[in-house]
Amino acid sequence: MIAEPVTDLKTKLKEVFGYNTFRGDQEAIVGNVLAGNDTFVIMPTGAGKSLCYQLPAVMLPGTAIVISPLIALMKNQVDQLNALGVNAQFLNSTLTKAEINRVKKETLSGDIKLLYVAPESLTKEENVDLLQRANISFVAIDEAHCISEWGHDFRPEYRRIKSIIDQIGNLPVIALTATATPKVQLDIQKNLQMEAATLFKSSFNRKNLYYDVRPKKDAKKQLIRFVKNNKGKSGIIYCLSRKKVEEIAELLRVNDVKALPYHAGLDASIRMANQDAFLSEDVDVVVATIAFGMGIDKPDVRFVVHYDAPKSLEGYYQETGRSGRDGLEGNCVMFYSHNDISKLEKFNKDKSVTERDNAKHLLQEMTAYAESAICRKRQLLHYFGEHLEEECGFCDNCTKPRQEIKLLDEVKLALQAVVATEQRFGIEHLVDVLRGVNNDYVQSYSHNELSMFGKGASQECGFWSSLLRQILLAGFLEKDIDNYGVLKITDKGRQFMELPYPVTLYKDHDYTNVAVEDEEEEKEPAAPAKSYDETLFELLKKLRKKLAKEKELPPYVIFQDPSLEEMATVYPTTRDDLTRINGVGMGKATKYGRPFLDLIKKYVEENDIATADDVVVKSTVNKSKVKIYIIQQIDRKVDLEEIAEAKDLEMDELISEIEHICYSGTRLNLDYFIDQILDEERQEEIYDYFMNADTDNIDAALRTLGPDEYTEEELRLMRIKFMSEVAN
Repeated sequence: MIAEPVTDLKTKLKEVFGYNTFRGDQEAIVGNVLAGNDTFVIMPTGAGKSLCYQLPAVMLPGTAIVISPLIALMKNQVDQLNALGVNAQFLNSTLTKAEINRVKKETLSGDIKLLYVAPESLTKEENVDLLQRANISFVAIDEAHCISEWGHDFRPEYRRIKSIIDQIGNLPVIALTATATPKVQLDIQKNLQMEAATLFKSSFNRKNLYYDVRPKKDAKKQLIRFVKNNKGKSGIIYCLSRKKVEEIAELLRVNDVKALPYHAGLDASIRMANQDAFLSEDVDVVVATIAFGMGIDKPDVRFVVHYDAPKSLEGYYQETGRSGRDGLEGNCVMFYSHNDISKLEKFNKDKSVTERDNAKHLLQEMTAYAESAICRKRQLLHYFGEHLEEECGFCDNCTKPRQEIKLLDEVKLALQAVVATEQRFGIEHLVDVLRGVNNDYVQSYSHNELSMFGKGASQECGFWSSLLRQILLAGFLEKDIDNYGVLKITDKGRQFMELPYPVTLYKDHDYTNVAVEDEEEEKEPAAPAKSYDETLFELLKKLRKKLAKEKELPPYVIFQDPSLEEMATVYPTTRDDLTRINGVGMGKATKYGRPFLDLIKKYVEENDIATADDVVVKSTVNKSKVKIYIIQQIDRKVDLEEIAEAKDLEMDELISEIEHICYSGTRLNLDYFIDQILDEERQEEIYDYFMNADTDNIDAALRTLGPDEYTEEELRLMRIKFMSEVAN
């Protein structure tokens, strides 16, 4: 089934998508799909899920089917692929009869590489017949969490997908989702009969996102201040009701913010126009219900604000994940009031008993997250079955003061309650036992007769709930995947009970009576320092917007922000220079490059800037003899230690000389030396770090990658390799 050797993957990646390297598990996932294996991908929003099926579809003969839940999402991806020169189409109710016939004809001829369909379209007999006759390479199921009743966006029609795929043929399947708790993961695999599929689960830790929960007091004033502090940046503000969406959009407009509403009550043409205005940067902010966002792939959303508390942590994580998808700045702010949770509970009263119980559990998780003083990312990652060893240092709980408490007897008592109740109950029941609440449920299990019954009566309900949640995060307890909400003791918990010691916990936030900081004192998270030419960057953005309007495309389809930042750093003036920019393949350089090169060339001339090529040409004559000697010896692959010894230099001094040469625009190949001191996996880790980092500062790299893992010398040499390959 493999169309091309896997060794050609990186060539194809650069040629079609313009990327020099894969991110995370992308390469392994693509290889698995090309090999014809079933594949299950759990990868956070912004980590590059779509490439995992788009690249194999381009490489394999025939057409890949992509099942997607939203028309807007299909259109968005189809536009982007067509801009890259890939023939992708969608088959849905928005097409005319003539357009449907054209898509069907191109599918049967094999001209279409990716065909996007909604699950509803997939069930139509004529479409099943069409796909049975076509040469289908594989099926991709996007937003696969829609299959699970425990997922935050359950859609019944998704549960029929497997039976329809079986009608089309014996096809490999790749299922992808950005949010799946362990329970949802099992549900998806069971429904799709993919228990034997290769599972790729990426870390849910989006390091560039800053999480912040604020008390919902003077929320409108806080919101205006926040948006004004982020003037000119793209943002999404989520509200629970259509009425609130309209109200907040109008509030922003009267305060000179370019904002539009988006909700299901608007006419479809207005919704589409408002979405397009956001994508084309005619407005900065969209105020929306959760209907907005799943259908867009805008990488430069700089903030996501939840004006009202969300219904679930899963939905919250996915919505915040729409910020900073390009790896740059992303601020996630939630205004929290327990009144919002009470309103959501009322919405659930007409649901069935099972649905009501599910919704109640989800709201309890949401409340715990908002009110807890524990690192936000530790809580979010734990919810998705991932353990974060250290606190993230990049959320409000990590960066602002909180009240620390050390407890021993209380932790021991809580663990004893879990064991005594036979590890079959959740937090609510355990709190009742600890506090001595003698209700019918407790009596039915005779838990009112246990030795610890009522021993924690002196403490409030919230104290015990918080303690149980915190020792769960600390690894003393674990969740039972098969029985939602049930807590079980771990080996770490048992060891603690044998040899107890004081455990550091944090007192929950009290949002009932919190004063908001004065305007002068309020500080938004500081944006990282800019390392590029900001004036040129703004000019390039304006040009991108102008071209996008002419071609009726979202601006980021032409070039994404990181590519423009790199252009504003290295000043490419030829098409070859442009293709070296990360995110710019030959197709994009040919299709869109000329006006950008003309602008950069003019800017360089007017401001008397030496470009990389200029430096190389000019410096061949003026370079010192030492620099020329170093370049010649590296070309001959002479050991760096020998070069240093020959010129009576310390290794540190030699690396400094090499850095000067590299930063002047000369490309140096140190692979022969680096390969001796670092294996391929360690090189990739450092390379990926520099590819995604906001700064090339070595101290920052050491902090992130670990001073025990790498030496400063290794990181400096890899930085030279990275700059030579990416920037020079």
